[in-house]
This record gives sequence, structure tokens and C-alpha cells, in this order.
Amino acid sequence: MKSANTAPAPHRKRFDVWGFVIHFALVVVSLICLLPYLHIVAKSFSEDAYVIANKVLLWPRGFSLEAYSKIFADASILKSLYVSILVTVMFTILGMVVTICAAYPLSRRQLKGRTTLTFIFLFTMYFSGGIIPEYMLINSLGMLDTIWALVLPLSFSAFNLLIMKTTFTYSVPISLEESARIDGAGHFRILWSIVLPLSKPIIATLSLFYAVGRWNAYQDALFYIKHNVDLRPLQLKLYYLVVQASESFQLEATEVTLSNPEVMKAAVVVFATLPIICIYPFVQKYFVQGTMLGAVKE
Repeated sequence: MKSANTAPAPHRKRFDVWGFVIHFALVVVSLICLLPYLHIVAKSFSEDAYVIANKVLLWPRGFSLEAYSKIFADASILKSLYVSILVTVMFTILGMVVTICAAYPLSRRQLKGRTTLTFIFLFTMYFSGGIIPEYMLINSLGMLDTIWALVLPLSFSAFNLLIMKTTFTYSVPISLEESARIDGAGHFRILWSIVLPLSKPIIATLSLFYAVGRWNAYQDALFYIKHNVDLRPLQLKLYYLVVQASESFQLEATEVTLSNPEVMKAAVVVFATLPIICIYPFVQKYFVQGTMLGAVKE
């Protein structure tokens, strides 16, 4: 007969195979995203000889700040940084205002023909006029070599509109809107006092999409900003620095003091991505919440 004081045998936790596979896959994907950037950072702080010999992996060899000194040696680099910040802020604010003003009426059932209007916006995601018609349009509007050429053309995204519309449709209870209407609130009051406060995560998410997309873009500036050098954004300015470094390296390869273009490119990548990396942690909470909106529905 067993004693009453005998403790039960400890229960062994069952090994979760699928949990291990999922965690392992996440670690692998995270390393795939992180290691290339660490390699670029290591190259940007390394001496030219180690980079040319392909001896730099994840840690700098022969610590050097020569590439960064060449970037800051250009007096116009701070002006280009100011232009990029100004364009990004204007672009993000304008894009969010247009997206919200378009998504709210499309999410209301009272709007007649909203399905047709949504299809028209969706149609633009699959078909576009191309670069040449866009350039002719910007030229005919007189926006070449102006800051508006970097703000207006891409300030609206049909993809972001559909995400915002879906959020407004499913995340805002109809009962709240009906209660506000009984109290005499109009559409602008409902949008400002009810819809927007309940949609902070998706607003932060789409704002990050607009800001990152504008910050990383330089092709439109390459086409539209030709003569006004003061309006060149940071990405275009760094692009010209890389091109000049590559050309100088080919023409004067015998000079010892000349920087390797690979080191210059690495320093440019780090310098251009650092502002976004500094901002992202402050909006990460809203970004995660915004991406999860609509994942679970009753």
C-alpha cells in the first residue's frame, strides 16, 4: 500500500517539434536580415586594404573613419539631409491626409457607388502610365526642379488606401457611429473624435510606410531635379558621391589615399539608413498592432 505522503512524479514537458521548427525558422530569417547589414557596417569602418582583400566579415578590420569623413567633407551634405527630412515630413503628412479623406467615405455604407470607386483605385495598382508620361505630366505642370515634384506625384498609395478602408470598416463599431449621429455629430466630427482615435495603430503603420518609402526613394529626384542642386535629397546626393568615388577610383587607382568605392558605398548605406533605424523603435508598438488588425475577426 502506497504512503499518503508520497509526492506525485513530476510531469515531463512534451517536446514541441513544430514550436522548435517555427522558432528555428524565425532565427534563420532574422539572421538573414541582420547579418548583411552588420557586414555593411563592418566594411564602412574598415580600411581599404582589408576590404579589397575580402577579409571583412562581421567585424571591422583596421578601424577607419575615412569614408565618413569624405561624406561630411561635402558642405552640401547637411543641406541635402534637411531637404530629405522636409520632403519626408511633407510627403507623409499629405499622404496620410489624402488616404484618410479617401478611405473614410469608401468605408461608409451610405456612399453610393463605393464598390465602383474602390475598383477604380484598385485598378491603378495593376496598370500605370509609365515613367515617360509621368515625366511629361510633371513638365507640363511646371514642377520640374521644384520641391513639389518630390511630394505630390507619389503622395497617394492605393495599397495604403485599401488597408485604411478595411480598418475603418471593421475596427469601428457601427453602434458608436449611430450614437454619435443621434447626438447630432456630422461626418467630420465622427471622423475626428471616433474613427481616428480608434485607428491609431494603422495610422502609425501607414505613416511609417509613407516615410520609409519616401526616405529611400531617389529615382524621381534623379529625373525631376536636374539644375536646382539645392533641392537634391540625401539619397540622390549620396548616389552622386558613390558615382564620383567609383569614377575617381578607376581613373586614379594608383593613389594610396583614395578610398575604395566599396567602403564608400557601405558608409553611404549606413548613413542613409541610420535615421529610419533610430525612429523605428518609437513606432514599433503601433506597427505591430497595425499589422495585426483584421487578422482575427468574429
